[in-house]
Amino acid sequence: MPKIVDPAARRRAVAQAVLSVAARQGLEHASLRNVAEEAGLAIGSVRHYFADHDELMTFTMRELSRRIGDRIRTHAERLLAPDRGTDRTDGRAATEELLAEFLPLDEARRQEAALWLTFTAAAHTRPELLPCAAEMQADLHTLMSRVLHEARYTGGLPADTDVELESTRLAALLDGLTLQATLLPDRYPPKLLRQVLRRHLDALKAGN
Repeated sequence: MPKIVDPAARRRAVAQAVLSVAARQGLEHASLRNVAEEAGLAIGSVRHYFADHDELMTFTMRELSRRIGDRIRTHAERLLAPDRGTDRTDGRAATEELLAEFLPLDEARRQEAALWLTFTAAAHTRPELLPCAAEMQADLHTLMSRVLHEARYTGGLPADTDVELESTRLAALLDGLTLQATLLPDRYPPKLLRQVLRRHLDALKAGN
């Protein structure tokens, strides 16, 4: 009996091969040949699931975005659940934990961040990747806005907080910390990243 192959699972496996090659050697080395070898497939098999290299790269970037998004949504759903209540202490801790998920606080998230930065940098010269990068940034801004609206509603932020402006400022802070910690992990250890995030949230609560 011929082996039944799940096309969706095979596409995800090929995308993982792209990420593995990119993590070790850089995205420029993620050719169809190298990816096929990493995945243990013939090039023809890869071409069976992806029309060309551009489609493979776009799918891989979206798969990476999905993984990041799934992880963060687990925290977001708990924080933003309608029946969570209004315990400010609990809400503050949950907010910090949610936002910390955007930061490279361990090796897995550091590699994930490095890969995301690699793809977003490539989007400047590969227009097929730009929509995914833009969508991820828009989703980040939307999530920041929801978190800050919730904090303002429960009294964790002053009533006159400009949520849209602060959402942009918070997203920029997280992006900057992620970039620095990915490039210079020894200078930006997890403890320091958490301290900076905590100080920012304290300043927001104080209306600064």
